[in-house]
Amino acid sequence: MRAMSNTIRTGRAVTTLAALLAGALALTACGGSDDKKDDNGSESSASTSGSTLTLPKLDGTTLEVAAVWTGQEQKNFKQVLAEFEKRTGAKVTFVPAQDPIINFLGSKIAGGQPPDIALLPQPGAIKQAVQKGWAKPLGADAVKEVQKNYSQGWQDIGKVGGKQYGVYYKAANKSLIWYNTPVFENAGAQEPKTWKDLLTTSQAVYDSGVTPFSVAGADGWPLTDWFENVYLSQAGPEKYDQLTQHKIKWTDPSVKQALTTLAEIWGNKNYLAGGQNGALQTEFTTSVTQTFTGGDQPKSAMVYEGDFVQVNIGETKAKVGTDAKVFPFPAVGSAAPVVSGGDAAVIFKDSKGAQALATFLASPDAATIQAKLGGYLSPNKSVPNSAYPNEVQRTIAKSLIASGDDFRFDMSDQAPQAFGGTPGKGEWKDLQDFLKNPKDVAGTQAKLEKDAAAAYGSGS
Repeated sequence: MRAMSNTIRTGRAVTTLAALLAGALALTACGGSDDKKDDNGSESSASTSGSTLTLPKLDGTTLEVAAVWTGQEQKNFKQVLAEFEKRTGAKVTFVPAQDPIINFLGSKIAGGQPPDIALLPQPGAIKQAVQKGWAKPLGADAVKEVQKNYSQGWQDIGKVGGKQYGVYYKAANKSLIWYNTPVFENAGAQEPKTWKDLLTTSQAVYDSGVTPFSVAGADGWPLTDWFENVYLSQAGPEKYDQLTQHKIKWTDPSVKQALTTLAEIWGNKNYLAGGQNGALQTEFTTSVTQTFTGGDQPKSAMVYEGDFVQVNIGETKAKVGTDAKVFPFPAVGSAAPVVSGGDAAVIFKDSKGAQALATFLASPDAATIQAKLGGYLSPNKSVPNSAYPNEVQRTIAKSLIASGDDFRFDMSDQAPQAFGGTPGKGEWKDLQDFLKNPKDVAGTQAKLEKDAAAAYGSGS
């Protein structure tokens, strides 16, 4: 697996970003509003003005864009595609894909019908697409737009062999815990700063009559995110990089320590909505909505996941910033973790139209449209912070841009797809088994190492 750019490294800067985010979110939690923005983000204008991006006329051109996005996220992205159609005259069709998207693309390519562009959620998938000869490098206009609008770190994640293949259209801050404000108020619970504080807060919530957490165990990827935050904070950035590249084994004592720490929550059936068995049947979207449905008596008080859960919170009556608030993932070790993820647009059918669309997706014009609609975060530094529809989202976006290249990208997304990105296999399945039996730390480590060795050895 290609290692992350050396520019995305220092633990000191990761600590700084976590502190910045914590302080900003604390101010958000204390109140404050911006009457210029719609906090629901549902009716914001989907057009941009004063654009300097020149796109070619593409009347008669038809394009297909594939992504795994569903629901409101897909609906919002279609507004971005509609703006591209308006400017160029092209016709763009959104093609719903399935996880793992690399397998979906393989079947489309085998059938002679690849999409023009696909949004890939893993750097490992970009590398695979290049190795298989499927992905096409970005042209000069798209590369120019990427270089103008992205920090070097975000550029490098989309490169393979020194060539730019990916445009990171969407980012995620995956070091956040969202909570039901009325439940916290009733329990007298405080936003925790450390893992020990989180356990204390969880007990206070439980004592008030509400289950502390919803855990999306039916989907393996949220479990990998839990692990990565604990591991990065506890083991530190250097170990995180080594495990990401499989330079140390999953049987390493640092992995044992992280799994043992996770079990302090996962192993307490009173802390999980539905217990371990219920968590294993809970899908990601449900884990969010059931935390913010039912007023001050929901099925859970907290849900861990990235900034993108705002889209799902929007499906309930809860309002982000009042009924639903957020705090940074607590420090397990000396520093709070900052884990990022993202989706990159990659060209699979090279053409004037596909290159134009990639250029558009690399521009602030495209990202600003979706930013206004909420539940979205862009690593594009040219997107105005005022485009985000509420103070929570503006704070998260500002923290991401302020971090520059100082973050850690999602570990499982950097791994070979067979280990870090396939439902029912590899890390996803092994952590689901651990959630079912959190006492089996050694057995979980052995399974993780066996699956990692096989995947990294084959590069798939």
